[in-house]
Amino acid sequence: MSSLADTARLLADPTRAAFCQALLDGRAWTAGELARHADVRPSTASEQLSRLVKGGLLTEERQGRHRYVRLAGPEAAALIEALASYAPDTPRPRNLHQSVRLGAEARARTCYDHLAGQLGVALADAMIARNLVADDAGLAVTPEGRAWLAESLHYEHPRGSRRPLVRGCLDWTERRPHLAGALGAALCAAALDRSWVRRVGSGRAVRVTEAGREAFGELLGVVVEPVAP
Repeated sequence: MSSLADTARLLADPTRAAFCQALLDGRAWTAGELARHADVRPSTASEQLSRLVKGGLLTEERQGRHRYVRLAGPEAAALIEALASYAPDTPRPRNLHQSVRLGAEARARTCYDHLAGQLGVALADAMIARNLVADDAGLAVTPEGRAWLAESLHYEHPRGSRRPLVRGCLDWTERRPHLAGALGAALCAAALDRSWVRRVGSGRAVRVTEAGREAFGELLGVVVEPVAP
């Protein structure tokens, strides 16, 4: 098992950190895609990805000539997001394209398999306000919340599951928690499957659709203002 210092050293490299942040979209990327994302040579990307896989932060699979990597799981994603939230400043955009992307991610994005940004925090606040999630002694899904999950999202937490039903994940742009765990994953999956949100480009940003504005309003009383495409 890697020590805390070993893990810290893995994430201290800007290229490896950029790879991990890109993989917070929850999808598998090829080594070539990550090399282009971080603007490094393919050989450099391959070497750094091997170190992340060996350190347990990433997992890999090969399909033919292609090597795909993804975050090792929700615990790895929570670590990356939490560390990003402790950065002293949000990234400064280098150009208009990056400015648009960062603005979109701040409004609504995926954080591994749950929703983050202003949307994610608003949904968390609404679930707590409606007593679907209690936060008086640590986050916990209430009986009303379990009923809401079954009725609204058709989700029931499997008996014996090792994944917590809900936990807080510190949002790196809002600096407040959004909801992760099985509840967060179920809500994000439903939002994507029912086209309440749609991915924007190849990054982590998502855009709330008209159907999503209606659904979030009806289910949780969350008002999402439309954003020009």
